Amino acid sequence: MNVRTWCKRKYVYFYSKILKEKASPEYIARGWAIGMFCGCLIPFGLQLVVSIPASFLLKGSKIGATLGTLLTNHFTIFIIYPVQCYVGSKLMGGDLSYAKVNEVMQDVLKHQDYATLFGLGWTLTASFFIGGAILTAVMTPLTYWGILKLVRRHRARKEKMRLERDAAVGRREKA
Repeated sequence: MNVRTWCKRKYVYFYSKILKEKASPEYIARGWAIGMFCGCLIPFGLQLVVSIPASFLLKGSKIGATLGTLLTNHFTIFIIYPVQCYVGSKLMGGDLSYAKVNEVMQDVLKHQDYATLFGLGWTLTASFFIGGAILTAVMTPLTYWGILKLVRRHRARKEKMRLERDAAVGRREKA
């Protein structure tokens, strides 16, 4: 299977998960925003441990909270984490280069344990969370409003089609 086909299948899967959930648009959007928040700010591996209880506490979609964390996955963390560490370092006035951050993150991914992650030192760990906070501040509201608009538009379109179908049936019954 090529990449384009795989991406299209994933897009259709997530799109249908969003639209087929039987809940209010606000509930669905809140869950996705919670998932996105955790996906951007919480280190990979702890995201579900935080997002699912948060979705219960904040009354958001559990499906959205789970799938929303997938922004950071086995493929995207090779891009997102180094960029977020680089941005965080620059905001702190640090001098970490993108190449150095990428090299250190490769080491973390190679060992795949939190001891290696937190053994990176205060500067890189703080850079990770500051960069993650910036990503979170951008992505969480975008996700909430985007999902809210998507669900509302879909439901309005579905309702319009139902009304047109009912009107057509009514015309046939009168004839």
